[in-house]
Amino acid sequence: MLKVRVFKAIEYPEECLQYIAGHRKVLEAYGVTKVTSANVDWMYEPYTYIITVSNDDYTKTYGGCRIQLAGGSVPLPIESAINSMDPRIYDIVKELAAAGGTGEFCGLWNSREVAGWGIGSIVLFRVVNAVLNQLPVSTFLGFCAQTTFRNSIRTGYQIMTNIGNQGTFYYPKEDLIATALILNDPLELKSAHPEDRERMMSLRNNPVQTIVEKGPKGEMQVDYDLRIMSAATSDLPLSR
Repeated sequence: MLKVRVFKAIEYPEECLQYIAGHRKVLEAYGVTKVTSANVDWMYEPYTYIITVSNDDYTKTYGGCRIQLAGGSVPLPIESAINSMDPRIYDIVKELAAAGGTGEFCGLWNSREVAGWGIGSIVLFRVVNAVLNQLPVSTFLGFCAQTTFRNSIRTGYQIMTNIGNQGTFYYPKEDLIATALILNDPLELKSAHPEDRERMMSLRNNPVQTIVEKGPKGEMQVDYDLRIMSAATSDLPLSR
């Protein structure tokens, strides 16, 4: 069984370090050694939340992603990544934050150890969107690689054509393309594919549930608890 949890980064340092180590290992496997979402300043920022896929006793992390809210001391990764190519990103984020709050889905990675067991990037996209009703946002951003673009669109994100080259940038290397995305309806999720919207709303309405996820290699039982954990209130056996 695998466990999917959401927690405030600043309160769970050990889990953050596991997440960071796994993310770096995956980036290095693809020859990427410099990417803004790999910066670790967010560990000390109360505007940061982490989603992890772990084993039963939380000693190993197999994947995860990060939710970074605008307004803290740490800029959104998309701001740091593309400001030199298109400085309009600063005003766009500022306007979205003022209009009801925004943030960014970033730092997505999955271990090859669980590849093919039905818990790939689509699961993490669904989980992020499912928990957004617990956060002060009216829009949400993403800056995705070509490998995750399809899942971004399936879960409701749209290309930000008002920036870059119709939303695209060469990043983090000249031979790689990343796309700036926005989720305009994080509460309703009406822009998502119907099947994905149904799964996301199920996770949102029933944040504690166990699902058998299916992949090309077989089935994996996944225990979800998508209530955002705080060390002050949680009795789960994560580090304190």
